[in-house]
Amino acid sequence: MCISEDQVVEILRTIIHPSTGIDIVSMNILTQIQIEEKKLSLELSFPLVNDPLKSSIKKACETALRNKFSDRLELDIQIKTLMKPAVPKKEQEILPGVKNIIAVASGKGGVGKSTVATNLALAFAKTGANVGLIDADIFGPSIPKMLGLENERPSVIRKNGRDLIIPAECFGIKTLSIGFFINPDDATVWRGPMASNALKQLISDADWGELDFLFIDLPPGTSDIHLTLVQTVPVTGAIIVSTPQPIALADAVKGINMFRNKTINVPVLGLIENMSWFTPEELPGNRYYIFGKDGCVELAAKMNIPLLGQIPIVQSIRESSDTGEPVVLKKQKVSEEFKNIAEKLRVEILKRNTTYQPSQKVIITKNKVTDFKKKEE
Repeated sequence: MCISEDQVVEILRTIIHPSTGIDIVSMNILTQIQIEEKKLSLELSFPLVNDPLKSSIKKACETALRNKFSDRLELDIQIKTLMKPAVPKKEQEILPGVKNIIAVASGKGGVGKSTVATNLALAFAKTGANVGLIDADIFGPSIPKMLGLENERPSVIRKNGRDLIIPAECFGIKTLSIGFFINPDDATVWRGPMASNALKQLISDADWGELDFLFIDLPPGTSDIHLTLVQTVPVTGAIIVSTPQPIALADAVKGINMFRNKTINVPVLGLIENMSWFTPEELPGNRYYIFGKDGCVELAAKMNIPLLGQIPIVQSIRESSDTGEPVVLKKQKVSEEFKNIAEKLRVEILKRNTTYQPSQKVIITKNKVTDFKKKEE
């Protein structure tokens, strides 16, 4: 039996990864081929941690190869997990061990952005990924309370001649917030540059180590903080959180357009609709659309953005956030909603890293910043 590498590659081009619709050769999942007489050895390297489709793709490869060559073919397929960094090496001076940076934003305050960011970070961690979470809402930090870390005061470690903050660890994720360094009852009365410098410190003056995903919970709106983030680190992509209410959607559009602005150029990975409907416990079949119906569904279609999911108004979400044990950690129906959204987001990150070039830090000249602000005004 004569087998060539070209034949193997052509056969495996017919194997499509269901999550992306792209063949495994184009996705660079096929990383090694070794042929020795009747023995064929392959290595499949999957870009993300705990890809649930690894086994089925391996089986599809086995079937295709045996159908082409022979049932007697000695076949050895090894599976590896190799997270493909969205951050190019030359941009990794600040966060050298972080592979994907995900901004969580909203156009309007009060839509549940921090609740979504926290639950998504924890949902990713539950899959085995190494996850970090930065509370970049400098003027209204809420993540310390949501994680039960209101009294946390991070320590400092001396490393390579620098003093670095050690992020707090909770429920399997690393986290930092300006809330760890101020009195919870004190107002943060800072001008823009002070807030921007605080965010830079949370990012660059901390020992984040190796992370598969770093979520950044941004303040609502479009501000200096957003510009500081994209100028400080290469952001893999952004997700937008909104309620279906027209007023919230109008601001969500501004947030989407900010990231899509040609100066910023950060991919918008998806839209999440929060507070989609209310269902009373005594009437489980009823849905009351308090803030309107399917507003984010329509906006996602209009702006060609994936709708990652819809989260209903559930009392346990609020209670869990207030008591410092987010709902995604509990066995409840709504917990599955967050896990489903996390899985869809994981797929969008995979598509983004496979299809597009690695992220770059945004370099904004003084004139471009002025132009950008004029458009936002």
